[in-house]
Amino acid sequence: MAKYFAHETVVIDEGCTIGDDTKIWHFSHIMPDCIIGNACNIGQNVVVSPKVILGNNVKIQNNVSIYTGVICEDDVFLGPSMVFTNVINPRSSVVRRNQYLETLVKKGASIGANATIVCGNPIGEYAFIGAGAVVTKEVLPYALLVGNPAKQIGWMSTHGHRLEFNDDGIATCSESKGQYKLEKNKVTRIK
Repeated sequence: MAKYFAHETVVIDEGCTIGDDTKIWHFSHIMPDCIIGNACNIGQNVVVSPKVILGNNVKIQNNVSIYTGVICEDDVFLGPSMVFTNVINPRSSVVRRNQYLETLVKKGASIGANATIVCGNPIGEYAFIGAGAVVTKEVLPYALLVGNPAKQIGWMSTHGHRLEFNDDGIATCSESKGQYKLEKNKVTRIK
C-alpha cells in the first residue's frame, strides 16, 4: 500500500518509485522510471519526466517541468514556474533524445520563481538562484546568483541568509549562528 499522497487528478505511470510521506498535488504527471524520495512536496501542474531522480524533502512549487537528465539531491527547493532545459540546441524537426544533458542540483540548493537552468550546468550545495535568473554556467556551492545571464553577487548560508565576510574571510549566519570561511572563491561551513 502506498505511503504517499497523490491527489485524484494526478497521473502516475508504471515503474515509478515514490517515497513515504511524499505529497503530489492537482494535475501533476509522474512519468515512468522516476525515483522520488521521502517527504517531498510536488505542487500542482508539475511534470516529472522519465528517469528523473529527486532526493528526500525536495519541494517543487506549481507549474514546474523537470525533464529527463535532472537530478535533485536532498532538500532542494524549486520555485514556481522555474524551468529546466535538457537539450542545448532544440529544434522541433530534429530528434535529440540521445543528447539530453544531465543537470545536477546539489543538496540544499534553492531556485527561485521563473528562473531558467540551461542543461549541463551543475548547481552547487546551498546555492541560491534568484527569481527570473537564467543560469548558463556552473554555480558554486553557497553562491547567490541573479539576472540574465545569471551573475554571482554574493554568498548564502545554509539557512538562506546573505553572508558578509570580514577581512579574515569569516562570516556568521544571522539566524543559525553557523560560521563560514571564504578562501580562494570557495565557501565552506566551519561551524
